[in-house]
Amino acid sequence: MKTHDLIEKYTYRVEWSEEDKIHIARCLEFPSLMAHGDTIEDGLKEIKEVVKNAIEWMNEENEKIPETFGMKKYKGNLTLRVPAEVHKNLVIKSAEEGVSVNQYILSKIS
Repeated sequence: MKTHDLIEKYTYRVEWSEEDKIHIARCLEFPSLMAHGDTIEDGLKEIKEVVKNAIEWMNEENEKIPETFGMKKYKGNLTLRVPAEVHKNLVIKSAEEGVSVNQYILSKIS
C-alpha cells in the first residue's frame, strides 16, 4: 500500500491545549508522535506529515510499520484480571440479572 493511502487509514485525534493555546494532534497507532497547529485542520495536516516522515524513515530502516486499527483483525477475546472480591461481585450481579458474567460485563462496557 502506498504511504499516502496508509496515512489516511490511521486513527487521529486533535484536541485543544488551553495551557499551550494550540491544537495538539496525535496518531493513535504512533503514540510517541505528535504535532500542533493553530486550527484543527492545521494540527491534522501536521500530524499526517509527521506520520509520513516516520513511515519513510521506518521503511529505510526496515522497521515494522504499525498496522492501522481499522485494518487489524480482532478475535473478540479479552483477558481481564481482577481482584477476587471484584470477581465475586460480578458473579453475584450477573446472577441477579440472570445472565452470564460475560454477558453482564459486555452490557457494562458496550
